[in-house]
Amino acid sequence: MTARVPLLGALAVVLRDNHVLLAQRGKDPGRGMWGFPGGHVEWGETVAETAMRELHEETSIHARAGEILTHFDLILREGDEVKTHYLLVGVACRYERGEPQAGDDAMDAAWIPIGDVREGRLPLISGVADLMRLAIRRGA
Repeated sequence: MTARVPLLGALAVVLRDNHVLLAQRGKDPGRGMWGFPGGHVEWGETVAETAMRELHEETSIHARAGEILTHFDLILREGDEVKTHYLLVGVACRYERGEPQAGDDAMDAAWIPIGDVREGRLPLISGVADLMRLAIRRGA
């Protein structure tokens, strides 16, 4: 029997002018929900490199990776069965250039007002609002 292990992913957290860059997922898990651009860390790739690659693939935005904000588990269950387990690493990123355009597996990408995220005005993937607040507190 093969051991099951969590999948490692990186999230790009980009703040700009009282907005946060989010992508609307085009695939499950979370299809139609909004979250930070991100994806699987590839073999030999750092989480910072993953965050930059996924950011550009999903949104066409260029940014520079900064500090690691935190990490957290995202575990999706059906009843008692674990369907997916991700260990996600949030990377603070400094905007450099570009306008959001959905690409890769994103349905949409946009600068979302921070207040809209705080007040839950759109369907968010678990942990998005908390990670955004942490980035704001850290001045990311």
